Amino acid sequence: MPADTWYSGEWGISSLASRLLGVVADARLMRRGFHSGTPRPATWPERSTAVPDRPSDLAWARMEPVRSIRYGIQKGLSAPFAEVMTHPQVEGSEWVQQLDRPAILVANHSSHADTPLLLHALGDRVRERTVVAAAADYFYGRPWLGRVVSLWLNTFPFARSGGAQEVMHRSSVLLKSGWNLLVFPEGTRSPDGRLQPFKPGVGHLAVENRTPVIPMHVRGSQRVLPKGRNVPLPAPVRIRVGKPLSPGAGETSRDFADRVEQAVQALAKGSTSPELTGSWIERWKASDKRAPRPRARLAPEAPE
Repeated sequence: MPADTWYSGEWGISSLASRLLGVVADARLMRRGFHSGTPRPATWPERSTAVPDRPSDLAWARMEPVRSIRYGIQKGLSAPFAEVMTHPQVEGSEWVQQLDRPAILVANHSSHADTPLLLHALGDRVRERTVVAAAADYFYGRPWLGRVVSLWLNTFPFARSGGAQEVMHRSSVLLKSGWNLLVFPEGTRSPDGRLQPFKPGVGHLAVENRTPVIPMHVRGSQRVLPKGRNVPLPAPVRIRVGKPLSPGAGETSRDFADRVEQAVQALAKGSTSPELTGSWIERWKASDKRAPRPRARLAPEAPE
């Protein structure tokens, strides 16, 4: 065999090297999503783009035996704890007890204690058919925490930013499946207990599904579990429930969300507006009033 055979021809070193380089180049192209020089589709994310997993609808949390387990946890642990720690006073609960169709329950938000307290105030029948929208970035960023709150409170992930269409679709499916939906339209806990502006999503959800909205207001929960605190403190809590609201003909999502916000604000102030008047106000008006105190008599002025 001639000496130059190793450097040229079919079995030469240069030929083997070129073939090896070609294989490496093809492997790189395949790894990057190319095939025969064809660029990868534009829908493929770049390597630096984070591709989040598609959020689960957590159907397991709404099925047996999980529902029975949750009922035992709420009745055996959550309810006694709420009664002992907060002695909750619920006004207007008949508005939710009279529900004969799925509804959106809307409340202010100033504490993580709001959700268990509101669920406790709903009563067994309504609570059993209520799911809670929970901040996806806060509760579902850690899988174990998401499973715990889903088991305990029947929550599902609700994106506070981005993915609005998917969130609205999932919420609509739940409403059409016969579930009530508890949401906090402020989007986050109030830092000072004052009502923050409502986001329009609740209006859109109600208008698109022609679903009634029940306004609710919680007072005192911020003292039970303030923002930034993990250990609850005993404090009295009052929950007011208002008359169901329905979108008017031609009413926009933004306008209806504003009207719901005004209803919650009125509950916070103890409004007696006809639209918000519940039988709890009527009972209060009809109750015996304390006899008015006699006005103190002024001492006669001393003669000059």
